[in-house]
Amino acid sequence: MGLIALAGAVFLSVTSEMIPTGLLPDMSQSLGVSEAQIGLLVTVFAFTVVITSTPLTALTKRWPRHGMIVGILVVLAISNLLTAIAPNYGFVVGSRILGGIAHGMFWSIVGAYAGHLVPKEQIGRAVSITLGGGTLAFVFGVPLGTFAGHVFGWRLSFGFLAVLMLVGAVLVWRFLPAVERESDAHPRRERGAKRPKDATVVAVVMVCLVAAVTMIGHYAFYTFVVPFLTDAMGVPAGNVGGLLFFYGIAGAAGLVLAGSVFGPRPQLGLILALVVTGISVVALSVFAAMPILAIAAFVVWGLAFGALPPLLQTRLLHTASPAFRDTSSALYTTAFNIGIGGGALLGSIVYDMGGLLVLPYVYVGLLVVSIVLVLVIGRMTRARAAAAASARTA
Repeated sequence: MGLIALAGAVFLSVTSEMIPTGLLPDMSQSLGVSEAQIGLLVTVFAFTVVITSTPLTALTKRWPRHGMIVGILVVLAISNLLTAIAPNYGFVVGSRILGGIAHGMFWSIVGAYAGHLVPKEQIGRAVSITLGGGTLAFVFGVPLGTFAGHVFGWRLSFGFLAVLMLVGAVLVWRFLPAVERESDAHPRRERGAKRPKDATVVAVVMVCLVAAVTMIGHYAFYTFVVPFLTDAMGVPAGNVGGLLFFYGIAGAAGLVLAGSVFGPRPQLGLILALVVTGISVVALSVFAAMPILAIAAFVVWGLAFGALPPLLQTRLLHTASPAFRDTSSALYTTAFNIGIGGGALLGSIVYDMGGLLVLPYVYVGLLVVSIVLVLVIGRMTRARAAAAASARTA
């Protein structure tokens, strides 16, 4: 029940982060701003996470984790309620900044919290269950929020999400067991003691760079996927939620594929997922006027991209030494959010300057960069393994 409650909190947090992508036209028309400006709300949210999460985590390291998660969900509820009643665009920006602060705090503790709930040998499964809430957010949360926004108005979607946040806070308070504080679990290093240099730092930074570049490309396009579906593909606005639902289902299938088939071989899985993502995005753009081919490409895109985040996380853990895994995970989270915010910002600029149809090709260009970086990481890893084997032999 604790893991399910935590997964529910992840579901709500990710839905809150991404719901503007499904409501771009509605919010744009209502608030009297361009769709590109609504897309920037994702950038504001993500960059707030990047800027505030590390210092706030340091300031609150002695606070009880259980109470923090409950409080964070309450703050997210307030953020969404303020968005729902916002009289203008500036007010929405302020409410999203508040949500970004809470979201960053949430993700700074959620992974470690899941690990405290189970025996050591079950940590990987516990983290997978918890992060599955994020996948369900793309499968159900964002599509349902989009559908409700089109039918009842975007303000009601944010208002209903605020209510769900409060319900989630109550469930977390009731069913999530308390765990020891992070400061208690990790003793302080003696004053003056130096941490030895880790041989995996450079490769870890490279994996984080791959995550950032890939997410920049993805969110440059995905932030504006609703206008692409309705304008370039001619999909009726009422059918957009259904298409996003199928995209999310395909992403969930990609998540399962990544764990069951490519988990032991993340390098190969990453290359395949990046290549298939690029091909499907090109096909989506080229065949946008042909509904059957375009929808098929859209679903394949969801399948391939759904495999990327877990494969990147697995590649990170395979690359980092055990002593560097906690720090590498923090770097990865920062890189991921830089990618989300940077992608929405880049997409807004490209959308304003070059138009909607340029975005898929920007995405593909950045995917090519990611593939090159993954190949370089593989070469670095093999070289390090060969050097280690040579040292043992000597």
